[in-house]
Amino acid sequence: MTPFTLQDDLALARVAVANADLVSLARFRAQDLVVTTKPDRTPVTDADQAVERVIRATLGASRPEDDVFGEEMGTDSNTIGSRPGRQWIIDPIDGTAGFLRGLPIWGTLVALAIDGVPVVGAISAPALGKRWFGATGLGSWSTTGGSREEVPLQVSEVRAVADATVSYNSIGQWVADGRQESLLALTGRAWRTRALGDFWPYMLVAEGSLDMAGEPDLQPYDMAAIQPIVEGAGGRFSSLDGENSVWSGSALATNGLIHDEVLSLAKRDQA
Repeated sequence: MTPFTLQDDLALARVAVANADLVSLARFRAQDLVVTTKPDRTPVTDADQAVERVIRATLGASRPEDDVFGEEMGTDSNTIGSRPGRQWIIDPIDGTAGFLRGLPIWGTLVALAIDGVPVVGAISAPALGKRWFGATGLGSWSTTGGSREEVPLQVSEVRAVADATVSYNSIGQWVADGRQESLLALTGRAWRTRALGDFWPYMLVAEGSLDMAGEPDLQPYDMAAIQPIVEGAGGRFSSLDGENSVWSGSALATNGLIHDEVLSLAKRDQA
């Protein structure tokens, strides 16, 4: 049995993203930013690596027995995938491509998963001046700027896709995943469509500004912090195929009321 409560773990996650902000924001739009390419041809910067080191040091000082899985440095246990026990899951800079271009929509994501299920999430977007955090059974909140006021998050009450504003991120992702016709069906039925990327549209679902956000081609560290925040706001999170998992390669977050309708529309195209 762990001596730590979810309140304790959530407090630590919030400290971790606050420490990360001190590093990431200083490197945002830096003229000497070092950029390399990973084997999957996605960019990585010296900021990504420095932020992950800071988070690992923060977590390790308080939870030395916990496993850590980060985008840039892998896992302490050398195991990839859902695992038993406590595991912190880190995306040091979600939205690196935008970070490189000087766009402010990027953030640090820190989650705690227990037996493979994310139960704590903290996300900070320092260039937007926003943070979001939540934990299973505790709820979700946001803060803005330097304010200490914690605003409870609550999803919308839209009950049909025809009345919903939805975000799908990238057409190419849906096409590559065999969901081109599904995307057309979903966006054709929706009231309004947006192509917002990375963590931000999921936080807008938690805030009630969007009714759905979803996309294929994701990694667990892209999603783990999102799930407890969306669910803590009264929403629902799954894969595009309806699996209640961040290990299935896709994400769908809704206000819950339209989730099943979206799932019916988002199925892979028939061959």
